[in-house]
Amino acid sequence: MDSAPAKRRKLDHRKDATDVALESAALTGISRSRAFVLETDELLDSVRLDYGAAFEGADGLLHRIKGAVEGIKAQEALPAAEATSKLEKKHKIKVPFPDPRPHENSNYKVTFAKPAQFNVVGSYVSKTMITTQEGHGVDMVLVLPQEILQEKDYLDLRYFYKRAYYLAVIAAALRKEMGSEAELSYEHLNGNPLCPVLAIQPTASKPKDMDKRMLDYRIRIIPCAPDGFFPKAKLHLGASLVRKGREGDANTSSEPTPFYTSTLVAETCFLSYLKALKQAEKKCAAFKDACILGRIWLQQRGFGGSISQGGFGHFEWAVLLALLLQGGENKGQAALSASLSSTQLFKALIQFLSMTNFAEKPCVFGSANPDVEPLLEYGPVLYDSARQLNIAFKMGPWSAALLHQHAKWTRSLLASRAADQFNPTFILKTDVPSHTYDFVARIDIDKASRESGSDSRGQAWQLSTQVYLILRRALADKEMGERARLIHIQTQACAPWHLAEEPKAPKSSPLEVGILFDPVNMARTVDRGPSAGPSAQEKEECESFRRFWGDKSELRRFERDTIRETLIWTSTTPFDLCEEIMRYALGLHLRIGHLHDEIIAHGNGVPSLLSLKPADKTLFNVAKKAFGTFERDIRDLEDLPLRASGKWPESLVAIQRTKIAFLLMIGRLLETSKPDEIKTHVGLENSKYETENLSFLDVVYESGPSFRLRIHSDLEESLLERQVKDKTAEQYLRQRATTLLATFRRLYTNLPLHNQYMSTSSTRFPALSPTIRLVKHWFNAHKLSYHFTEEFIELAVLHVFLTPYPWDAPTSASTGFHRTLLFVAHWDWRSEPLVLDTSGEMPAAERTSIATRLEAWRKIDPNMNHTVLFVATAQEPSGVAWTTLDGQPKPSKVVATRMTALARTATRLVREQGVELDCRRLFVPSLREYDVLIHLNGKALRSTLKTYAAIDPEDEGENSVGRPAKFKNLDEHTGMEPLPLAQHPAELFLEHLSATYGGPLVFFRGGVEDNTIGAIWNPQVQKRTFKVNLPTSYKPVAAQKRSIGDEDGDDKGESVEVNKEAILSEIARIGADLVERIEVRGV
Repeated sequence: MDSAPAKRRKLDHRKDATDVALESAALTGISRSRAFVLETDELLDSVRLDYGAAFEGADGLLHRIKGAVEGIKAQEALPAAEATSKLEKKHKIKVPFPDPRPHENSNYKVTFAKPAQFNVVGSYVSKTMITTQEGHGVDMVLVLPQEILQEKDYLDLRYFYKRAYYLAVIAAALRKEMGSEAELSYEHLNGNPLCPVLAIQPTASKPKDMDKRMLDYRIRIIPCAPDGFFPKAKLHLGASLVRKGREGDANTSSEPTPFYTSTLVAETCFLSYLKALKQAEKKCAAFKDACILGRIWLQQRGFGGSISQGGFGHFEWAVLLALLLQGGENKGQAALSASLSSTQLFKALIQFLSMTNFAEKPCVFGSANPDVEPLLEYGPVLYDSARQLNIAFKMGPWSAALLHQHAKWTRSLLASRAADQFNPTFILKTDVPSHTYDFVARIDIDKASRESGSDSRGQAWQLSTQVYLILRRALADKEMGERARLIHIQTQACAPWHLAEEPKAPKSSPLEVGILFDPVNMARTVDRGPSAGPSAQEKEECESFRRFWGDKSELRRFERDTIRETLIWTSTTPFDLCEEIMRYALGLHLRIGHLHDEIIAHGNGVPSLLSLKPADKTLFNVAKKAFGTFERDIRDLEDLPLRASGKWPESLVAIQRTKIAFLLMIGRLLETSKPDEIKTHVGLENSKYETENLSFLDVVYESGPSFRLRIHSDLEESLLERQVKDKTAEQYLRQRATTLLATFRRLYTNLPLHNQYMSTSSTRFPALSPTIRLVKHWFNAHKLSYHFTEEFIELAVLHVFLTPYPWDAPTSASTGFHRTLLFVAHWDWRSEPLVLDTSGEMPAAERTSIATRLEAWRKIDPNMNHTVLFVATAQEPSGVAWTTLDGQPKPSKVVATRMTALARTATRLVREQGVELDCRRLFVPSLREYDVLIHLNGKALRSTLKTYAAIDPEDEGENSVGRPAKFKNLDEHTGMEPLPLAQHPAELFLEHLSATYGGPLVFFRGGVEDNTIGAIWNPQVQKRTFKVNLPTSYKPVAAQKRSIGDEDGDDKGESVEVNKEAILSEIARIGADLVERIEVRGV
């Protein structure tokens, strides 16, 4: 899809308007980068909120909340257990303590005093919310007073216990204050189990006259610690701050608790970051717009500030951009200029993220140089030295890798001068697993051993980390060759809970693992480990290898007498190999996967519909080898001129007759050269005119392969071009010559080039060939393939590989299929051409010319009677070679619209049901839309397909039972003569129906195995006034219908309508035994 904006010109609509418009196509246009800026400016205008209307009443509600909190009486300090019991009994409200809860015998004392400070923070203050984000909220921060805290509260969750009690007291007061005006609930701040917050959702009904722009917003009450209260020297990332276990006993482990520590530091940084972001806004005028663009980019890729959404959202984007504007990365000077525009800032940050993987190398901002390299084993590091905060503390190594990968893909897109940069960057949703990952598995974590650890991340997080580390070692080992380019773990979010309830942990929610294949290495069935040499290093490497792989590892001898640790896998396809390796590795180390329901794999449902397997390539190679043999047999013929000759007659009719003579000679020479191996037969084309190709030669090998041969003459093309340009000739002759010339070029020029390029591309993209087969199967299943050329379907799939943005090229048939459907669903073929740069060097001027050519066609033919889809390549820039056949559009506008509607329905189903979707549903045709269903007789079809050449003569004895015998009156030569290669009878029947009744009916049929032809009545050729030479069978309208339908007093002639019954009777008569029954709907 390519549509570079071009300046529009007025076009002449006179008799020769087509030629004038196409020849005057402008080569002017604006650059991609400039277009991207204009489109982002328009996007920003469309997503901005009118805060006065959207948050009407929010400020008043905030003041009311502040007053209610200030009115809460101070309490005396009591032990946590006693204070909690009193609060729960009095107000019927639960204290949202983090896990583990404080021990009953603990001496921690909790209390309440008036907050030291109230502040509204977040996107509401910076005004960087957008209309399309999932939820709109206002964050109010309440700073805990220092008198209720102690210096050592940073240890053993003591601060978080006090914070939870403080929040519960506020919740009780606000519930009493709000009554039925608001709904109150607890939720975790960004999914952090240490930080519950209070969510207030106003429930007052909106007046009818209220502005529709008003949002259903909510207010979150967030208690936080005073800045600088805890000693910074104690809060370094390597500190171990949780020293007591679940039962209150001492924890002897000295493991660092970076997540706990970072959460504690983050609790003190709300106001500090508020000031930093305000300074960035003042310093850089485009800062807010760049933050909005970043929000959209992250949202479209499924990222957010919540742990379940990757832990990198709008806040992290804004802080990172502010740090780059202020001090840069470890340099002391700004890395970005404050004079940059919003799009320039966006591109700069995308480049930064594409070059920095926080999970592989720590990124430190500020003049300090702390030693954070060892802490990478606990998670990604994006360290703000000024505040001693790891900004990426909510991220897992998998989400950091995914963010890095998406940034690389977007950077590649923005560097492309040919691709549409805007839509893949900001419009397309890329968070559907079926579009991103080749393999998706759901792991039942209830059956796994679960340890929460001492870092307060939770059991699901600990298990996710273990699964990720094991799979990274098993599938992404660089020394053995990475099978997987990306491994991602999707954890489930914790839902909000009622004030009187305990938080509902997602115990039954499985982990979702997505894997992106390396297409070259994932199909490997043998893994070569370290060499079993005598050195100490080699012995240590082998020992480590055996510890991880267990009994699966064995010693094998390879070339040059090298002995290596080796893994042998039994599966053959990439998907099955991935599942086998995953089940073995997780079963060995976590005891998960031994039972089938513990790991449920998704992603192979679509390819399994066609039984795609490695043996298919072998069969194709056999066919390719047979063609090579046929080519050699032709070239080895003596006295056969295989080069251009000047002796061709300068007459199109004579050339066709000469071709027949050549074919007869070639057939005779082939049979003479290999008398026992080859049989030939000259057949006649279904030609309308003597000036088009009349004949072909069928070459049948006794071993099975058959080929159809036609002859190409350069002079024929020159003569047709001469007729097209001959302005003295009749218009219909020139039009006929134009159609014949297009057919000639398609057959002898475009198809060979297309076949050559598709063959090369299939080698370049291993997943291309099976993806094409799947997409063709989808077109067949929905009865669309009759209206589309195979070349168009192949080019539509190839476009997804050549221009894969916002991803990389698909690496499996499943992702290729889903992305092709996504492209078809979003392609606006009415105004956008599909442009494939098959040469890799298509200039921008040619792309603009193609877009202008389509614009000209649409002005000349607004109803799309001649040109519907416009598909251009570097070798064929006209745009109609693959979407027009014999002068008729393939498909028509009606069929193209149906293709788009079906693709949109399929993509919506994939998005709504995700990996749980039964892929067979995507291939179930809907027959409700058809007015007529012609059911073909399967037995008659099979009988018609039989030929004498397919029967073994040795099996035709007189005593043969159940086998047809040859006619007795045929001599030996006639009886053994092979019949022409048969065209499928259903296909031939449909061609005749379309030629005869293509006006009143539009027919639909799928592949060879489809025995039902669907048809709809064309509303444009229904009731009309009678005249001579009507396009089909009509009958007079009944008197009652005429009196109702002719209210306008039109007496010019008798009204007639399509004689549907007669047409269907004729169809049944033509089909004879081939038609089993005709089902009529709505007649």
